[in-house]
Amino acid sequence: MPIVSREPRTRRTTRTTRIAAAGAVAAAAAAILGAAPAATAATATSPHSGGRSAGAPVFVQSDNPTANTVLAYHRAADGTLSPSGAYPTGGKGGILDGSQVDHLASQGSLAYDRGNGLLYAVNAGSNTLTVFTVHGDHLQRLQVIGSGGTFPVSVTFHDNLVYVVNALDGGSLQGFARLGNHLVAVPSWHRALGLDPTATPQFTHTPGQVSFTPDGSRLVITTKAATNSIDVFPVNPLGAPSAHPVVTAVPDAVPFGFTFDRTGSLQVTEAGPNAVAGFDLTRDSRLVQTHVTATGQLATCWVIATGSHLYASNAGSGTLSGYRVDPHGPLTALGTTPTDPGTVDAAASTDGRDLYVQTGATGTVDAFRVGPNGSLTAIGSVAVPGGAGGEGIVAG
Repeated sequence: MPIVSREPRTRRTTRTTRIAAAGAVAAAAAAILGAAPAATAATATSPHSGGRSAGAPVFVQSDNPTANTVLAYHRAADGTLSPSGAYPTGGKGGILDGSQVDHLASQGSLAYDRGNGLLYAVNAGSNTLTVFTVHGDHLQRLQVIGSGGTFPVSVTFHDNLVYVVNALDGGSLQGFARLGNHLVAVPSWHRALGLDPTATPQFTHTPGQVSFTPDGSRLVITTKAATNSIDVFPVNPLGAPSAHPVVTAVPDAVPFGFTFDRTGSLQVTEAGPNAVAGFDLTRDSRLVQTHVTATGQLATCWVIATGSHLYASNAGSGTLSGYRVDPHGPLTALGTTPTDPGTVDAAASTDGRDLYVQTGATGTVDAFRVGPNGSLTAIGSVAVPGGAGGEGIVAG
């Protein structure tokens, strides 16, 4: 597995850069704190607004190119979902050229900060990011802020840091500091990814996902067929990414979505061979491959971890591939479960009992109960209004 670096790694942020970044955050903080409150409650149609106690919610993004919305669903004790409300993001969804059932061609376009009660949603067609506060299975829109690039597709957070990856114009990474419930863009936390902006189709030649490592010390980005690489940016104590990433080349793999399993290993979907590949992350931010496990399905692009199990979404086959995770070794196949057509992004409930998957061909969410052995039992589906081709789902 070739390991390359685009440029020699420089020293961590200099004192001058630290002071400049800190000054930018402080100035922006003063502007926010000194301004009159400008939060706007998003208008919602909510059948549960009459005092019903909220259960653990599931939120789904429609990515509607006319007006993006986040749909909220109440999760019952048996794992089934019922509509709770539709919340405009204040932006528009987007459609990458060449996409069919997955218009953003990404994983992680919604991010749920449960500890702080915040939900982040990308608006690809408006080049913005929306911040909601979460109140049970209801949302209030607080802020819409520029994404620092063109066509944002994935968002991640750790503590008071939020990062977005933008897909077009060569791709870019933009960082934000969270001050209370608001975000402040830090200009010095912007990194160009240097991808070919003319490569086609856009669907396969744009970034697939950005995520912090579990300890928040690094940012990981997949580039799909744009460069067939997984890029790792170390993050310094101030929150700034390194000037250049450590790049792991995975020729012809088309690395798409990823997750960290319970052992801390990185599990990546590879749409080229339709497989899930495992990597260990070294202290110097290199990736060492531990396995490649073929799914035998088509368009293996998304993956979710829950407990000791992994589930990969196969959009071309309309299936989920289940696996048991063995530490630093190959995956053990658990079988294939059919879904509605166009299996895309997925989320697991925090208690690990239920799995929810978007199906982009029909604009639905399929729900499954997770058995102790990792087996999946279908427990129903719900419609996502305006959600055909949409991506982005999180669960409480």
